[in-house]
Amino acid sequence: MAGDSRPKSRTCATLILRGANDTMLDEVERSVHDALCVVNRVLESKSVVAGGGAVETAVSIYLEHFATSISSREQLAIAEFAKALLAIPKTLASNAALDATDLIAKLRAHHNNSQTKTEQNQWKWAGLDLLNGTIRDNRAAGVLEPAMSKIKSIKFATEAAITILRIDDLIKLNPDKPDHKYPGADHMEY
Repeated sequence: MAGDSRPKSRTCATLILRGANDTMLDEVERSVHDALCVVNRVLESKSVVAGGGAVETAVSIYLEHFATSISSREQLAIAEFAKALLAIPKTLASNAALDATDLIAKLRAHHNNSQTKTEQNQWKWAGLDLLNGTIRDNRAAGVLEPAMSKIKSIKFATEAAITILRIDDLIKLNPDKPDHKYPGADHMEY
């Protein structure tokens, strides 16, 4: 529009939320807040990655191949870490009431082909389509996640696992002792 006096960018906006009742309005407010946090995270990180389990599956396949190149006991730890990464796409599929085993097998095959066959490089964006129960190019479908969130979640999960593995003390609970105030109470049947 010629002569439009409105500013090109706005620094503030007002959202008016409406709902049928307080519970619904609270849910709408939480959803809008979550969406704004995602947008903020994307703007902070300035990059996105494909969602729907694409990153976890790609890293898992890469680590499996890398593990086979190591001939020490670290190979087992790397292979188990690769296997643990698949918990995210498995959970996504299960929560969508889909056959997680079949979908994860197909997703792994796509990512393996993308990493080993240059002519199938386009499958590196493959992720779960939870609405149709298939595998698709999630970058093209617009299913994206902030790269910073993905990096931090993998980093924090790794640090938590390392912390647990460093615990070298065994905590042992003593078995419950029978209550001697009431003789025979440990043999009573109801």
